[in-house]
Amino acid sequence: MLWPLTTVRDATGRLTIGGIALADLADEFGTPLYVYHDETIRNQCALYREAFQTAYPGARVAYAGKAYLSSELLAIIADEGLGLDVVSAGELMMAYRSGFPLERVVLHGNNKTPEELRLALELGVGEIIVDNFYELDLLDELTRELGRSVDVLLRVNPNIDVHTHDYRKTAIVDSKFGLLIEPGFARQAVERILEIPGLRLRGYHAHIGSQIFEIEPFLTSISTLFAFAADMYERYDVKPAQISPGGGFGIQYQKSDPEVELGTFAAQVSDAMRKGAEEYDLAPPQLTIEPGRTIVGQAGVALYRVGAIKDIPGVRRYVSVDGGMADNIRPALYGAKYEAEIANRDSVERATVTIAGKFCESGDVLVRDVALVPPEPGDLVAIPAAGAYCLAMASNYNLALKPAVVMISGGSARLIQRRETYDDLLAREVGTVARSTN
Repeated sequence: MLWPLTTVRDATGRLTIGGIALADLADEFGTPLYVYHDETIRNQCALYREAFQTAYPGARVAYAGKAYLSSELLAIIADEGLGLDVVSAGELMMAYRSGFPLERVVLHGNNKTPEELRLALELGVGEIIVDNFYELDLLDELTRELGRSVDVLLRVNPNIDVHTHDYRKTAIVDSKFGLLIEPGFARQAVERILEIPGLRLRGYHAHIGSQIFEIEPFLTSISTLFAFAADMYERYDVKPAQISPGGGFGIQYQKSDPEVELGTFAAQVSDAMRKGAEEYDLAPPQLTIEPGRTIVGQAGVALYRVGAIKDIPGVRRYVSVDGGMADNIRPALYGAKYEAEIANRDSVERATVTIAGKFCESGDVLVRDVALVPPEPGDLVAIPAAGAYCLAMASNYNLALKPAVVMISGGSARLIQRRETYDDLLAREVGTVARSTN
């Protein structure tokens, strides 16, 4: 499903979510504007929670915060009983200042700095996913200095290729993430962890990539993790208390994309966990899954105002909007494909157009060759499935202001992140700024 739950056109042809017209939100809050739907987020949280608790009691679901974070979203995630994985001090501080339960926080990252690890230990995160030997040396030093201890999982690279963009593959041999099993790196890391008094090895983690629709690679990853865990048990008498195949399940960005049945995914992953434990005569460890895109992707819509329209006879009609790659880099970075609709009116007539951004790059194209109600300057373009990895990767390219964000909940809409101002943009400058916009 591409659009948030309850998305329909009203009697006048305007797109609405939760009974609220997107055109009214654009008039009130301006554009570009990102609109999230509380009910859709909660629905996805509940689907994950219930599917995995049914299939594998005691399973834990941790939202992958890199997909998108805000204090409002964290309140929803906490209320729905999910954990949270973070990958930076910034994401960790967002969780801390938002009041998210830190015992439910897991810290990831392939190059955690001493400052990030110190902060994680001082704040008391639930777990740290160890990625490399440098990190182990830092944790050895910091846990001794601070007199702290922490649960850790070792991130293993299972050497699994998946059908996704090369930039989203994270478990092939040529990857910056995790420690390979074959040369013995992962085994050496286990030895090192067991030497550090402040670290408690709870188990093993892998993440094979993102926007993946096939279930089989996840099952292969689980099998590989169990084989490794059994070897570590035989060598070092360490039983795995937890196994995590990470996240990375895909969502629909176009109607032609597959629809994923979460219950089937949960059942097959859970079966693989039980089979792995049985095969190696291990007590069934806790299962942790880390969805991000599938929690918030469908819940978000990007809303833009049409400006210049340029016809190139026999080639293309460019419809330029007031946002683009600064708020959604995915089409330029990954070749990601979206659909779109005119949000403020409807018509049976359609024209094939290309939606271009306003930034000074030829690659700043949001949607190519999409059939829309023929756009006119001032119309509103809505792009669905924009809830994940758009705002999270937003920049100030061309010194653009980052968009405002609105949450629709219970038939009303509220601003949850204001639009950046020029003063925000210039606040980091240490030189003289002669004029204020206030």
